[in-house]
Amino acid sequence: MHALLGHLVPLRRRQACAGQLRRARDRPDPEGRHRRPVLGRRRARRGPARGDAVLIKRRLLAPLTLGALLLTGCTDVLGTGDSDYVPGEGNVTEVHANDRGDAVEVSGETVDGDELDLADLRGKVVVVNVWWSGCGPCRAEMPMLVEAESELPAKKVAFVGINIRDLAPETAAAFERERGVDYPSLYDPGSETLDEFGRYRPASMPSTVILDDQGRVAVLISGEVPSETTLVTLVEDLIDEADRG
Repeated sequence: MHALLGHLVPLRRRQACAGQLRRARDRPDPEGRHRRPVLGRRRARRGPARGDAVLIKRRLLAPLTLGALLLTGCTDVLGTGDSDYVPGEGNVTEVHANDRGDAVEVSGETVDGDELDLADLRGKVVVVNVWWSGCGPCRAEMPMLVEAESELPAKKVAFVGINIRDLAPETAAAFERERGVDYPSLYDPGSETLDEFGRYRPASMPSTVILDDQGRVAVLISGEVPSETTLVTLVEDLIDEADRG
C-alpha cells in the first residue's frame, strides 16, 4: 500500500465504533432560515498563513482496521486488486476561504476524447469526483451525483469526473452513458492529476473535491459522499460565498 495518508496531521479524538450512525447537525442561518444539515461536517483548522490549513481527520485507521483492509484486498487509489479503493466514510473537510491555497491547475483529455481545462470553469463552483468503474462505492454514489447536478444551477456550478483506473477510456465512457452521466470526466490512468490538489490530494476511492469560484480547494470528501443533501448544501454555501464577494 502506498503511504498516501502520511502527510495528513491527525488530531486526537475518540474513534467511532464500526457502523455507528453519525447524526447530522442543523446549522443556524444568519437570516433566521432553517438550513439543511450536513452530515459529519468538519472544518480545517485556521492556520497562521494562507494555505496552512490542517486537515482534520474524523476517523483514524487503527492497526486492526488497516489489517482488515489488507486482508480484503482494499488499497489506495494507486493500488491493485479487485477492490482498488480505501473505503472512506464520507469524511467532510472544509477549508476556510482565508486558508485556501492557489487555484488547482488540471487539464487533459476526457474519456470521450475532448480537451478539458478546469481553468475554463473559473467563476463557477466545481465538483470534482474521482472514480473508476470497478469501484463499488463509486458506482453506488454516481446516481446521487447525477441528481445533485440536475438540482444545482448550471450557470454557477460545474461537475467534472476524474477516471483513474479504467484500462481504456472507452470503458469509462460506456459506464457513464449507461448511468446517464452528462458531465465530462478526465481520463488519467496514471493519477498524475491528483498531485495538483496539493495537501488535499484525494487518497480514498471515491473522493470528491469541491473548488470555489476561484478554482481553490474548499472542500474534500474522502470516501462516498454522505448524502445528496450534504453535497448540495456544501455547494450552495460556496455559491453564497461567491455572491457575497
